[in-house]
Amino acid sequence: MTADQVNPVIRALQAHGITIISLPNHMLYESPRLFSMHFWDTGAATILIQGLRAALDATTH
Repeated sequence: MTADQVNPVIRALQAHGITIISLPNHMLYESPRLFSMHFWDTGAATILIQGLRAALDATTH
């Protein structure tokens, strides 16, 4: 995701009880700057799916 998408995605995942583990960026000179995210959840699959949908929706705003 791009830098502008990071905080909305974090908020969307956390709102569904999903824990953010890390936010790595392994590239040095890419444009636009891209991030990946590691997360953890042990809840019901339906709640996880709702959280992932909300996170994907957050990347389009």
